[in-house]
Amino acid sequence: MKIRTFQPNDEVAQVEIYNAAVATLPGHKLATVADIRKRTSDPGFDPGTRFYAVAGSKVVGYCTLEPAQGRVSYPWCLAGFESVASELMDAVVMAALSRGLHTLFAAYRRDWAPVIQFFTEHDFIHTRDIINYWNSAGDSPTVLNASEMAEPLKPTDIPAVAAMGKGLLRLPEEKLEKYFFANPNFSPSSVIVLRSKGTGVPYAVAIGLENPDYSEVRKIDPLAPCFRFGAFGTEGLNTKRVNGLFSLLVAEPGKAITAGLTLLATLTEEMTEGSVTTLAAQCPSDVKHLVLFYSRYFKEQGRFPILEKRLV
Repeated sequence: MKIRTFQPNDEVAQVEIYNAAVATLPGHKLATVADIRKRTSDPGFDPGTRFYAVAGSKVVGYCTLEPAQGRVSYPWCLAGFESVASELMDAVVMAALSRGLHTLFAAYRRDWAPVIQFFTEHDFIHTRDIINYWNSAGDSPTVLNASEMAEPLKPTDIPAVAAMGKGLLRLPEEKLEKYFFANPNFSPSSVIVLRSKGTGVPYAVAIGLENPDYSEVRKIDPLAPCFRFGAFGTEGLNTKRVNGLFSLLVAEPGKAITAGLTLLATLTEEMTEGSVTTLAAQCPSDVKHLVLFYSRYFKEQGRFPILEKRLV
């Protein structure tokens, strides 16, 4: 058995392997050669991030690495060649180490038991779930404290936002200004803050996305390992754009409810003037104060696990 990196036309074998392997798994979506070639034809595509197991002249398995995200795929294999999965994963781990990555993560449906079992058997730890929420915009609560007025985010607020999002935001502080103020997928006016009286420093920030071209939350599979664009903690990940997405950060956990209500009511009023009839949210299960907020004012749709492996 030979393990090698990507070569032209591997897309055909990759689709054959994947579609055969997921055929019996719940909620699967079949891949197409066009889907894969769209990625491999991108100018930034790195052939050294895809690994293929070859028996004779036939590709029988593959595994992929996304270095910028630290994300790894399950090593998919044809029936009868499942034993090569560990070799593929070893190749990906070595590639990650050579690129200076410290951790890897995988995200798959919670009901794909064989996939989850493989990762846990290869020292990936289930560290958290990503919880998906929704709610009717008409059920959004009213502002409890009308004396607190939300204001637009300013570039000078970035240090405060970085501090609020420490441990959750996936971008360093120096990249946040571009993310919020030069993002082609939302306007800076979509991000609002509440400021401390006296200092004017933000102590809460929220984003609300309104775009009729984005997906309606109730039409999305809530168990699919799909990060929602705009949700704090998804920066730099492959994401799905969802109309009516709301996301919150606060400096002090004890203020999550009151600040969240004010920001939610403000953004809901703005979003429903456009195309939003249903709100969406997404939050990691280990950020307890935010989970408490969403659990009170949204309905849980579903969740998917995050499995992480520390390399060094």
